[in-house]
Amino acid sequence: SAELCLLPAVATLLPPLPGPGGPGPAEVGLGALPAELQAAVRALVGDLDVLFSALGLREENFAVGPLSRIVAAELAGYAPARNRRRTATNKASVVFVDRTLDLAGAVGHHGDNLAEKILSVLPKLPGHKTDVMVNTVELTALQTTDETCNIIAPGCLAQPNDPAAKALWESFMNLKQKEAVMEARRHLVEAASRENLPIKMSMGEVTPEQLSSYIKLFRNNLKALENHCGLLQLVLATVQTLKHPQTSKWDNFLAFERLLLQTIGESEMPSVLNQLLPMIKSYNNRTKDDYTCEDFLVLLVYIYSVVGEIESGKELDAAEEEVKKALVKAICDEPEPSPLLQKIT
Repeated sequence: SAELCLLPAVATLLPPLPGPGGPGPAEVGLGALPAELQAAVRALVGDLDVLFSALGLREENFAVGPLSRIVAAELAGYAPARNRRRTATNKASVVFVDRTLDLAGAVGHHGDNLAEKILSVLPKLPGHKTDVMVNTVELTALQTTDETCNIIAPGCLAQPNDPAAKALWESFMNLKQKEAVMEARRHLVEAASRENLPIKMSMGEVTPEQLSSYIKLFRNNLKALENHCGLLQLVLATVQTLKHPQTSKWDNFLAFERLLLQTIGESEMPSVLNQLLPMIKSYNNRTKDDYTCEDFLVLLVYIYSVVGEIESGKELDAAEEEVKKALVKAICDEPEPSPLLQKIT
């Protein structure tokens, strides 16, 4: 979008976690990092220099966190970057932040944002890190219930040639979910009116079923389909996200995270873990509303990130041991472990 650019090539670059008795964050320079991470940092510095050259930037670097300090220092001393800064005309402040400083933000579910939900629940577009597959069967006369139907090419979110779709995507990113869904309806109604399609405008809350019924109006009109293809893909992404089981789970996560924050304030870590324990269920005992193994890993990352320093003791060790046992049993009982669980095990 106009305000946000994701750089998927550096998606895997994470600061090393401090090991017991390892060097403190303050003493680490580039030379102290593993060779693979050194190469990744140098590649990132080269990529950033190319990006800043294209933007004609003379940057001032700021860093939060040990790895960010290394990246900022490398960029400051990088010879091509020094030459660029002498001639560049635009000034910018660049702030590097270690991703591990906000793990709670990365695994939390506080965002009331449609773009975030679409990117989280729909399957990734093959070969892409930042775009998703939108099932476009609804735009065709082929009505199939087969989830894996791949005769029809999937749609996606990137619609650079469709001004209405670009405007709608901006609202998905910048507005609250309820307002963004209303924007989706408004754009659809405008498009249908322009094509003289028999649309019945309804007020009140927007439902996925209502959006679907509007989309079906375009189905038998090839000209209308062609004119508004980008917009229709974004609205289909909205419908599929709102109907997705993971979206209803999102609200469960949010409620549980709020409860945890209250509990952590009032009681100790062991009692929080004991609260979590009965919710860890093996595959055969789970319903669709229960948390999966991955969900628990996300919740544990959240809990340990927001709680800060923890005082260890017998009670905590016992509670952690019970959670570990339950999780290991649940992971071992998975009939088809997900790629993430396979990687972890």
